[in-house]
Amino acid sequence: MIPAQFDYVAPSTVEEAVAALAEAGEDAKVLAGGQSLLPVLRMRLADPRVVVDVGRIPAMRGVREDGDALVIGSTTTHHDLARDPLVHQHARLLELTTRTVADPQVRHRGTFGGSLAHADPAGDLPAPALALDAEMVIAGPSGRRTVPAAEFFVDYFTTALEPDEILVEVRVPKFTGWSAHYEKFNRVAQAWSMVGVAAAVRISDGAIAEARIGLTSMGPTPVRAVGVERALVGAPATAEAIRSAAAHAAEGTSPPGDASADPDYRRHLAEVLTGRAVLAAASGS
Repeated sequence: MIPAQFDYVAPSTVEEAVAALAEAGEDAKVLAGGQSLLPVLRMRLADPRVVVDVGRIPAMRGVREDGDALVIGSTTTHHDLARDPLVHQHARLLELTTRTVADPQVRHRGTFGGSLAHADPAGDLPAPALALDAEMVIAGPSGRRTVPAAEFFVDYFTTALEPDEILVEVRVPKFTGWSAHYEKFNRVAQAWSMVGVAAAVRISDGAIAEARIGLTSMGPTPVRAVGVERALVGAPATAEAIRSAAAHAAEGTSPPGDASADPDYRRHLAEVLTGRAVLAAASGS
């Protein structure tokens, strides 16, 4: 289908982008990589008066260090994120998760911040962002504010962003020396996963000293598997201990039922995939 007519604005600074959004109000949409927005426009599920393209703002792209955190520009592509040496060293979970996103074409155009702002509960990147306690830096007419990932994802396709705000960058604490793995299950290659598990662990003397687990498709927002995290702390990094801890994966979740899987099957998948993800991370595979 052909999108409805709209005006197109391509600002070169964050301030210009915020001004364009403020002028258009709720009749505007932000375009980053376009991998989520363009299909919606073509199907006319969205009918904006103005599309604000933030993909040409240099300040919103790239990865840098800032003390004990990485700062990732929101328009950094999946391709660049997955190959960045700082991400490899300090946020391995993000690297591994990003490598599984869709296909090479999408990874070359899609953006890290765009995926987070889209807030699809089946999307891959919100779960590791939540597990790693990422913070979203948001710019609006009143200046900038920082929102933790736990408060950023509000509901299905809904975030803490106001209509006149944009996600500028994401601050991710350094998890240097942690092992990580991302495990997901789908029926066909490149399809949305029925459940995905983002796992990061810190091993000390053969035991799991700390663990971070994020789940996709287990509710209207990404979910932190706190029951698993607690059960893993101090446990030996063995298959038996990890499987026992993974039995807590579905606690407190509200998985949807749809054509792909019913809630009970998603709960089963969450347990199985969490066990696989943690074991792979703990073994360094």
